Amino acid sequence: MLGHLGVNVPDLERAAASYGPLMPLLGYEPFFTTEDALAFMPAGGKRGAYLFLYRATEEGAYTRERTGLQHLAFTVPTRGAVHEVHRHVTRVGGTVLHPPREWPQYPPPYFATFWLDPFGIMLEAVCHHDRD
Repeated sequence: MLGHLGVNVPDLERAAASYGPLMPLLGYEPFFTTEDALAFMPAGGKRGAYLFLYRATEEGAYTRERTGLQHLAFTVPTRGAVHEVHRHVTRVGGTVLHPPREWPQYPPPYFATFWLDPFGIMLEAVCHHDRD
């Protein structure tokens, strides 16, 4: 099981403003915040990977096309939660790559939406159930 994932970002304050309201929709709650990092943990004592966002110490543009992080996928319990995340991303002016829909090329059921965070990192909310 993956324990945690650390991602460097060029602007930690911007990351906090973006991820802070988003993470509860994905089943996470704040873990800690320092001058150089912020972290989220699965809400309500659930098991799962923690997400750490660190202030990058070197400049450089991110691209999911190079070796390294391609995207982060968050499993949510219902298709309604996928729609809720999509509404949030749209409301805050995020860049939606794919609105909520079925993805038949992946093992069913696979219902997901994809968007970019403020730094170009692709994020996904996915439900592996047929329930709403």
